[in-house]
Amino acid sequence: MRCSVLLAAILLPACSLIEQPATMIPRWTVAWREAAKPSDEKRLHDWRKTFVAALDAARKSGHSADIAREGALLDPDAALGPPPIPDGTYRCRVIKLGTKSPGMLDYVSYPAFTCVVRAERSLQSFTKTGGSQRIVGLIFPGDAMRQVLLGTLVLGDEERAMQYGQDETRDIAGYVERIGPSRWRLVMPQPHFESQLDVIELVPAG
Repeated sequence: MRCSVLLAAILLPACSLIEQPATMIPRWTVAWREAAKPSDEKRLHDWRKTFVAALDAARKSGHSADIAREGALLDPDAALGPPPIPDGTYRCRVIKLGTKSPGMLDYVSYPAFTCVVRAERSLQSFTKTGGSQRIVGLIFPGDAMRQVLLGTLVLGDEERAMQYGQDETRDIAGYVERIGPSRWRLVMPQPHFESQLDVIELVPAG
């Protein structure tokens, strides 16, 4: 990958470049458990419990209809298994469920941004190119139903991503799951900011 810089969507020139660390993980491996921090292994292990609790919080706040309208996207058991997500450009839409702090919303749906999945040595890289919270990471083989993403969060007008594990509050851990024909989601339990669960819908752009 030339100069370790990912080119993002032309539609978002202010956020179009995210400079990568030399390597996203300190020691290259294709086994996600060898790269993941214990705290992130726990977040991933407890993903379904977190998903259900976040849905309950959103429903109690009056968002049952919003959840129902999203169908498989917000169904904890919607994963269909292979094929894994292919390289390409995606329209990615974020929904945040549950809240970590009083006064914040238990259900927030954001407009779609552009995400890019591409080959990164023997893995895949993932970049969400727009918004105030931009994800940069690696996608690893997981189990029979899903892949695993480990990465970091780029905030505000920052232009450089941190290496995974450099700052725990920036670390991202999630599952990439197919939920329909040409439709995937990224499920991130217990993110460090704002919500109990973040779900990103991924559909091919264009």
